[in-house]
Amino acid sequence: MIQNSRVVVGLSGGVDSSVAAYLLKEAGYDVVGLFMRNWNDASVTLEDECPWIDDSRDAMMVAEQLNIPFQVIDLSVEYKQRIVDYMFAEYQAGRTPNPDVLCNREIKFDIFLENALKLGADFVATGHYVQKREIVHNELIEFQLIAGLDPNKDQSYFLCQLNQFQLSKALFPIGGLLKSEVRKIAEQQNLATASKKDSQGLCFIGKVSLPDFLQQQLKTKKGDVIEIDEKLNKLQSHISEISNLSDFSLNRLAKLKFERNDGHKIGEHQGAHFYTIGQRKGLNIGGKPKPLFVIQTNVEENLIFVGQGENHPGLLSTGLKIRREDAHWVRPSLKKVALDSSFLKCRIRYRQELFGCKLFEAENGDIHLFFEGHKKSVTSGQFAAVYLQDELVFSGVIQ
Repeated sequence: MIQNSRVVVGLSGGVDSSVAAYLLKEAGYDVVGLFMRNWNDASVTLEDECPWIDDSRDAMMVAEQLNIPFQVIDLSVEYKQRIVDYMFAEYQAGRTPNPDVLCNREIKFDIFLENALKLGADFVATGHYVQKREIVHNELIEFQLIAGLDPNKDQSYFLCQLNQFQLSKALFPIGGLLKSEVRKIAEQQNLATASKKDSQGLCFIGKVSLPDFLQQQLKTKKGDVIEIDEKLNKLQSHISEISNLSDFSLNRLAKLKFERNDGHKIGEHQGAHFYTIGQRKGLNIGGKPKPLFVIQTNVEENLIFVGQGENHPGLLSTGLKIRREDAHWVRPSLKKVALDSSFLKCRIRYRQELFGCKLFEAENGDIHLFFEGHKKSVTSGQFAAVYLQDELVFSGVIQ
């Protein structure tokens, strides 16, 4: 089977995808390397040279070393339509999108997969630290999305929106390895990317200046920064109302909305849509006993609400809501099991330590997710991912 199976590997120019390609070739697959060009605007990059050029060159060098075919595919139009335009719209609405999750759902395992299948591929492969397992349920094969073996590199969160078809076509060769083992393999094979640092920045773009990136389309608009005292009666009453952790009603999901007169002005900003919950840097306001954190934004009135200290009660939540249309079950057959389970774990951002949670489905199909305690900086537009043991079973956009 392997001998006749063609795999198109998304060679990104990094060490992880390079080793993934090497392992697949060693296993006997017919491997093709494909580099995605998704960005053509160097005006907001932080490097002197456009990063995709360097990355594509590194990818090509690895393909030559492995003696596999190599192509560059330009997906910049699709990337702008599906990712960049969505990002601008979300920030404009006062939400904080996660481009990495969207990139995998909309680009790498959709447009890229479609192109790979046209090239005769049986599978696509990536350098993600995540695992896939097959399981038989009601005499049908289903695919499990399993956390990567390396707890420090597990990237299952970024793939939380994949469906069964996408998983059926996906291979993750390094998901069962530690990062140190991947580096060692690259060094032993003298791959061109063996000592290359891991990339940082927006998915498939490289390291960019996010403020400059957003200001391409989002106009600056001066507004007030309002400080909220942690002892504000309105805030203390809210925290008291949501602190009954045995209450699984909508009361625990209620969001407190601050008004201008709840605090006092301490400065100005250049646009509420440029800020996100929990943000510390970029406020440029000093002179306070503790660092200031953004605890809420109001894009309609162009207000930023801040509080002193990382433990300000305005940052706390005990649950969240996901709309029916945004609820995604990786294995739909597991839905009832997950809803009935008392052993679920959750994270609301990448690399966050998993914490206990409970899921409920409302009459209208919305999913209510309750935390086992208080959590900080729950941010609309981001994704919540839910696990049953090491399997990622559910995800959705936080409201």
